[in-house]
Order: sequence, then structure tokens, then C-alpha cells
Amino acid sequence: MKKQGIILFLGMLFFVGVKAQENALYKWRKGIIKDEFIYDTAGFPSCHSATLVETPTGLVYAFFGGTKERHPDVEIYVSRLENGSWTAPMSAADGVQEDGSRLPTWNPVLYQVPSGDLLLFYKVGPKPSEWWGMLKRSSDGGKTWSAAEKLPEGYLGPVKNKPVLLSNGNLICPTSTEGNGWNIHFEITSDFGKTWRKVGPIDRGSDDVNAIQPSVLDHGNGRLQILARSRNWAIVESWSYDNGETWTPLQKTTLPNNNSGTDAVTMKNGTHVLVYNHVLPPKDNPKGARTPLNVAVSKDGKNWDAVLILEDSPISQYSYPAVIQTSDGLLHFAYTWRRQKMKHVVVDPSKLTKRKIKKGVWPKVKGYTLPTMETYKAEEQ
Repeated sequence: MKKQGIILFLGMLFFVGVKAQENALYKWRKGIIKDEFIYDTAGFPSCHSATLVETPTGLVYAFFGGTKERHPDVEIYVSRLENGSWTAPMSAADGVQEDGSRLPTWNPVLYQVPSGDLLLFYKVGPKPSEWWGMLKRSSDGGKTWSAAEKLPEGYLGPVKNKPVLLSNGNLICPTSTEGNGWNIHFEITSDFGKTWRKVGPIDRGSDDVNAIQPSVLDHGNGRLQILARSRNWAIVESWSYDNGETWTPLQKTTLPNNNSGTDAVTMKNGTHVLVYNHVLPPKDNPKGARTPLNVAVSKDGKNWDAVLILEDSPISQYSYPAVIQTSDGLLHFAYTWRRQKMKHVVVDPSKLTKRKIKKGVWPKVKGYTLPTMETYKAEEQ
């Protein structure tokens, strides 16, 4: 009985500690005005890789879903926000080949052409090192889609994160390859996908950085920055001072990366927003748990303030996020929720509380401690 009492007492202490941590998490959720799933049930068990865009007819959300990642039945699904509710996910693209065989689809990216079509970029292929780029267009806000266009040989389109329209009229698509090591390059179009040219790949730098899936931040006057996922235990960056025509060698930032996707956006007031898993993996493995999911902001792209924790649970994963700012000034986050559902969170940036991130360490608040790698088990890709 004495042993049972000790076990019960320890269990109660653990429960109280967990509840205290959960209660303190609200301090990192100030500014959130909506937190919702895109759907309750769907005809596929697994989903991943969010993309989100504002169109003249409302928000459009896309992701891939199927039996599991890499399965030939994986398709691109689209939901639209109508009258305050998301439409049921509808297939917008698949990997059916001319001979009737199927290949999986991957990583959709939405882009709204100003006063023009909605573009849907996506990939088809057995695995990332062998996939190719595809494009569909919609003239009605994602309700219907054109026939699929294969991008020119060797072009992928934006590999995970959204293109950025530059002041010179070029649409810069941040992209990367995974065949011969990880390399970042850019695909640029001046006519919204009719013709293309390449820039890069970016020099890997003195640390031989292996990085993919960049996001583009616009600092004005032709000055651009990318932030990207890496196998180097850190989010990595590169800078351009000529509207993306040339780039500095990749180098590590002070922010950790768990070898998982990130996204970033420059707001209208010049503030930069980054959404990522603030997780430093162990020294012997660059892959870390995909939880929690964090948001940081910066004025210069170098010094970052912690502002939000979108998710925090021992049940991973919360990953492959996207972030946009809509015309009303609000921030919208989209991401994978445990590979079971897709999430949408709306934030009022004027309500955020900033806390300095010093030397890559997420700041502490009373009652809440950011989990360490000992807390959560690393997830497989």
C-alpha cells in the first residue's frame, strides 16, 4: 500500500505540473483571435504541407492528403473560406500519369496574381530528389482549375513557400533541390509563369550548409533575405542587394532548426514574421521533434523577439507552416496538425507581446518552460 501511495502521489504531482504548464501557455497565445481546423473529417487519413492565400473572393487553403506521404494516392486538396466557414477539401490535382499509373503529389504553393489568376504550384514524383514542377490556374478563386501544365525541364516552381512579387515586377520563387546534397536556388518569372529563368544555386558557405525550402523577406530597395530549413542545427540565411540576382553564401543564424520546414513574411509595416519549431536537436542528429510551433518577429531580420507559441504538446507534430498577412492587417497561420488535420490560426499583430530571443534561447515566462529534446521524441520525416 505504501508503494501504491507513492506512485499515486507522484502521478498527482505530474498532473499538477502539466496543468500548470498548460495554464501558463496562455501567456504565449496573446493576440490569437481564431484557432480552428480546416475540416473535421475527410476521405484520407493523412495530410501535410499547408499553403494559404488571400484572393478577391476570400481565403484559399491547400495541402496534400492521402494514405501517407509518398503513397501514390496522395493528391492536392483545396478548401475555400466562404461565409465564415471552410468548404470541404476537394481534390485539385493528382499524380495520374498518361499510362494510368499514379505518383504522389507534394508541397502545394498558392499565389494570387494581382488582378489575375490564382496559381497552384505543386510537385509530382516518387520522392523529392526525383519530382518535377506542375502548375494549375484558377480564374474563380479556386473553385475550378485549368488542366495541369508541366513546368519547363529542370524547373520546380516554389518548392514549399510562397513567391514574392518584387518592386521590379519579377516574381521570385524560392526553391531547392535534394538530389546531389541540399541546394537552394530561385526561379524567376516576369510574366507569372509563362517564361522562366534561374538564379543560383547559392554558395553553401564555409560551413557547407545543406539547406532547402527558403522563404523570402523584402527589406526594401532591392535588399532581400532568405531564411531556410537546414541539416545544420540552425535556420540559415542569405542576403541579396540587387533584387535577388546575386546572393551571399549561406550562413547559420542564431535560431535553431530541427530539420523541418519554416515560413516567413514581411508585413506592410516592415516587420518580419517567422513561424518555425524552436527546437535544437541533439548533437548527433540534426533532426528534432516538430513541437512546439513558435512565432518570432524582427525589424532587421537578425534580432528576433519571441511572440507566440501556436502549439505545444508531447504529441508531435505541428509542422510545415505557412504565414501571410491579409489586406485587413491580420496574420494568418496554416500548418499540419499531427498529420491528422490542417490548422488555421488568425492573429492580431497589434496585440503581440515581444520578448527578446538571446543567443537562440526562447525566453522564459513564469510557469512555462519551453520543452527540451529530452521532453519530446524526435519524429521521422
